[in-house]
Amino acid sequence: MSATTQTRSRGRRVIFWLGLVMVLAGAGILGYVAWELYGTTIVSKQRQQDATSKIESAWDSGQTEVTTDFGSAEALIEIPRFGKDYRVPVMAGISDRALGAGFGHFSGTAKPGEVGNFALAGHRITHGEPLRDLPKLREGDEIRVLTMEKTYVYELTTDGDDLVVPFTSIWVTDPLPDNPEEGGVEPEQVKGQRLITLTTCSELFHTDNRMIAFGKLVSEEPTP
Repeated sequence: MSATTQTRSRGRRVIFWLGLVMVLAGAGILGYVAWELYGTTIVSKQRQQDATSKIESAWDSGQTEVTTDFGSAEALIEIPRFGKDYRVPVMAGISDRALGAGFGHFSGTAKPGEVGNFALAGHRITHGEPLRDLPKLREGDEIRVLTMEKTYVYELTTDGDDLVVPFTSIWVTDPLPDNPEEGGVEPEQVKGQRLITLTTCSELFHTDNRMIAFGKLVSEEPTP
């Protein structure tokens, strides 16, 4: 075999292996994207169902404090606009673990029904995506917060997509959120209000900003 032929043969082998590496790398990237978009949601929805079942069983047994595999569970959320089967647990804190099993309750904010701001975070895409359809919510829509003894009914005072802020805008979780932008969207500035705030990513594939919806308590009733 001539030197020229050997060189061409080596070149073809190099091209083959480089091509194979690129194909495998591409497949790996596609697999990762598919897992993030679909796999995490499948797993998280199962976690939501498991946590919900454990909460309901604990309440039936008279337990007010419920510990799940994903952290302490505080309540269940129903949003009628999202369908009659929509029931998502509320976990203490906003760690990745908590948000992977439902809503996360910002530490230090009000509890359900209390004076102040019951502030919640939830994924809009991946990890169960409980707030994927937040932009579809409208002023007047109900957010039902179930605890063992009472169900607190909040009514949105804004549309789901009325307010978008940078992720650094921590004022939205204040006891009475006061928008620093003059004329900006905010709850009615009346002390003693019992508020709820929903926060999520403003765009499906971009996380620098947050979409915010505010609501206020309008009634409470025994939990069935």
